[in-house]
Amino acid sequence: MSMPELDWFKSSYSSAQNDDCVEVAVTDQSIHVRDSKDTTRPHFTVGREGWTEFVRFASEN
Repeated sequence: MSMPELDWFKSSYSSAQNDDCVEVAVTDQSIHVRDSKDTTRPHFTVGREGWTEFVRFASEN
């Protein structure tokens, strides 16, 4: 099964100086995350439930 082209966008939490940038892409089943400074490196993927738990944890701390 081939992976469809991902529509990447910069996280709203990325630095205004563009030195600490994270990009995300959302699909029906998962969230993909990569470093925008080096998009040739592999990204990581997490399921929607895992992403929701991560965001909840990060916003509480």
